Amino acid sequence: MATAGKETPRERYRAQLRAEIKERAWEQIAAAGAPGLSLNAIAKQMGMSGPALYRYFASRDELITELIRDAYRSLADTLRAAAASGADLGGLGRALRAWALEDPQRYFLIYGTPVPGYHAPADITMIASEIMDALLDTAQPAADAAAAAGQDTPLEAHLAGHRQWAGGHPASPTALRLALHFWTRLHGALSLELAGHFTGMGFDPAELYEDELRHLTP
Repeated sequence: MATAGKETPRERYRAQLRAEIKERAWEQIAAAGAPGLSLNAIAKQMGMSGPALYRYFASRDELITELIRDAYRSLADTLRAAAASGADLGGLGRALRAWALEDPQRYFLIYGTPVPGYHAPADITMIASEIMDALLDTAQPAADAAAAAGQDTPLEAHLAGHRQWAGGHPASPTALRLALHFWTRLHGALSLELAGHFTGMGFDPAELYEDELRHLTP
């Protein structure tokens, strides 16, 4: 057994192979989408047999789970770092867009069309909840200002009794509304941009995104 904090050569080799397998998987996803992911094709590219590769990832779903886990963890860390640096809702929105543009395939793996027959394990849901927690924490000061101005809406009354999506977060109904608008509208703009639907329309998607942020930030 390796000493705590020190990897054996075998462990380092295994980690390197797993990292290379994931790199090859991202290449496949970029070319054909997640449904086309094939462990046998990856094994062939790496000069391995199928059974040899299955010692590192036991199934396609296990590999997809690892990629999704990495993507959610990367986004959660990005948004939490932005929030910790004092970013407001606008800053979180810009951090989200920068993260998405850096690797569109990573974005689409977690926010695009679900992979047929795939079901994510519970720990991924927990990481995803960290993302929403960071958003709700950041939305609360803006929500307090909006509430003080008497800007309550029928949606807030609805969300007060329908907040399962927020987990156990103690956000006010106004913060829930701001966060929900933020999440749905910005993902809508990002998904259209990354899928190329704005190509040829003659405007800068970054300007549209900034305008959305201005409307979403009280």
